[in-house]
Amino acid sequence: MNSSVIVTGAFDDLKARGIRFLDEASCLGALTVRLWSDALVREQTSANPKFPAAERYYFVSNLRFVSYVELVDAPLPRTAAPTQSFAVEAAQADASVKNFCAQNKIALNEISDAQLDGFPAPPLRPFTAGRKKVIVTGCYDWFHSGHVRFFEEVSAHGDLMVCVGHDANIRLLKGEGHPLLPQDERRYLVGATKFVTQAHICTGNGWVDAEPEILRLKPDIYAVNEDGDKGGKREYCAKMGLEYLVLKRTPAPGLPKRSSTDLRGF
Repeated sequence: MNSSVIVTGAFDDLKARGIRFLDEASCLGALTVRLWSDALVREQTSANPKFPAAERYYFVSNLRFVSYVELVDAPLPRTAAPTQSFAVEAAQADASVKNFCAQNKIALNEISDAQLDGFPAPPLRPFTAGRKKVIVTGCYDWFHSGHVRFFEEVSAHGDLMVCVGHDANIRLLKGEGHPLLPQDERRYLVGATKFVTQAHICTGNGWVDAEPEILRLKPDIYAVNEDGDKGGKREYCAKMGLEYLVLKRTPAPGLPKRSSTDLRGF
């Protein structure tokens, strides 16, 4: 039988450590995320979630190492099958979790801080033969559902390469205080999304900081959203013979519009 692993939590305002936890948990088997409802978040934390359940569900279900997401009203399932195990951060392995695993005779996997340390480079998945390659660039400093939606829409046009700006160039373009997160962490975050075939760090400078990657990876399309249609990108693509694609900034159906600028300090 195929093994599976269960995790449970709010996964609210999901940042790199939470995604690293899901990544490590998925190494134990097909990953099922029991995502707390808004009511359960309030019950367990005495606070409203920062992001509604529908938005949290959309974000988590589009991570490449998550097999299944279910919205739940109780922190632990009633029972578990013999082929299942349970994963939790070591610091959160409380008595209720240990009792649940003991009663169901399933393994409890405590994921240590050491396992969650660092941000490994995402795997460079092979491109699909005969399919176009699309490149997008950006800072991706506060990764959110709007970014995921943009990647989803762009990936419909071809295999997606995301190139995040290196730290020095982001400071050059946006000023001191940017970026919030180092380049390896930002690359890790975008590479965790299932719509992304490859994630890289730009090695050039200026608005077209991905020029070395464009020359090396030879994409067919350069895609931006409306906010990113600047800095000479359109003219550069015309000169290089690249198709230039501008998409409207629209959230996934039913979700609020998000921007990294608005979320700073949220």
